[in-house]
Amino acid sequence: MRRARSDGYRRRSARILLVDASDRLLLFRFRHREAPGHCWITPGGGVGAREGLAEAAARELREETGLAVAPGELGAPVATTSGYADLGWARGRFRDDFFLYRTRAHEVDTGGQEAFEREHMLGHRWWTVDELAATGDPVFPLELAPLLADLLKGDVPDEPVRLPWHH
Repeated sequence: MRRARSDGYRRRSARILLVDASDRLLLFRFRHREAPGHCWITPGGGVGAREGLAEAAARELREETGLAVAPGELGAPVATTSGYADLGWARGRFRDDFFLYRTRAHEVDTGGQEAFEREHMLGHRWWTVDELAATGDPVFPLELAPLLADLLKGDVPDEPVRLPWHH
């Protein structure tokens, strides 16, 4: 097992709440090792050793969805979650930081995904707040529907909202 980063986390992730003009959020269906065998997650992934959060978020958004944005267009993170996890391939303290980005419309292009993503991402879907609130499927991060509802009303926090850890 690799050691924790100098910031104390085993892995930092930069994730994006990508919302279209119809106020729908893009989520990927991700192969999950527990029942029901999948969960829904936001685009995003690991932050490189010499990479800032916004740079990592912009890179991940381009790789996973084909949407290219400048890191400065993402603004500041709107939410964060952290805690301990044993994912099989890594164990330790993890932290996810979430950026909000609005786009008029976007046809998702998964051609830039890495092999791990192509193996584990089972599709994607645009969700309304009501659909998120009503689903019985696991959605990460936890409490995403109320956060998104607030963000869509224009309630963008001065400091990132702390969401509960999901493992």
